[in-house]
Amino acid sequence: MVRNATQQQGDQTNTVSKDKPKEQFVQSVFESVATKYDLMNDILSFRRHKAWRKFTMAKMNISQGQNALDLCCGTCDWTLSIAEASGTGDIVGLDFSPAMLEVGRKKIKKHQLEDMITLIEGNAMSLPFEDHRFDYVTIGFGLRNVPDLVQVLHEMKRVVKPGGMVVCLELSKPTWQPFKGIYYFYFQKVLPSLGKLFASRYEQYKWLPDSLAIFPGRDELAEIFQQVGLQQVEAYSLTGGIAALHIGIKEN
Repeated sequence: MVRNATQQQGDQTNTVSKDKPKEQFVQSVFESVATKYDLMNDILSFRRHKAWRKFTMAKMNISQGQNALDLCCGTCDWTLSIAEASGTGDIVGLDFSPAMLEVGRKKIKKHQLEDMITLIEGNAMSLPFEDHRFDYVTIGFGLRNVPDLVQVLHEMKRVVKPGGMVVCLELSKPTWQPFKGIYYFYFQKVLPSLGKLFASRYEQYKWLPDSLAIFPGRDELAEIFQQVGLQQVEAYSLTGGIAALHIGIKEN
């Protein structure tokens, strides 16, 4: 069942138009919305994304000096939280959007963490790191945007240390009514119009509900975590299922 769902996602999202592959299209989306991304995150999540990240950080329980790789780091909010929790560890943020990374660099400079955080322009599908390097590998609100989520999870597992943690915080699918119906109406009908109003972008924010529609639900993604070989998989529903946290441990 999970395998079929994963194959279906690959079939549907490998290209988003006749002219532009998914990876290229998504990159152009984030390049165009980088300066308004944080504002739209507040609108998209009803300002809950900070609480979700706080919950996730508590579950991660980072110790002083541990290192981490934050994939699809965007404007680096989560990268900064990880760095502050680690204190002295080597923290790397990777994203394929130069415009998003530029916003992130400004935040890092403001927090005076330039010596601790390294930002890299790169592809989550093929990570430029050796095996078993990081204590944590995280991806926040980025897994649904990659061309092949299974490949990305394999890469995350590859570069995390034995006993290390793979963490995904992502939008998900509410399952109970009437909240489900209200949320989908907001997400599919209202959000793109808000994107046009606040960020002068409609098509880019129309992409968000489209990407979520073909993304695995919470339980299905937990099964995919297990299928790529992660152990002790935990899945948490956040704010009525708007988001989900998935955690898996690499076998020692």
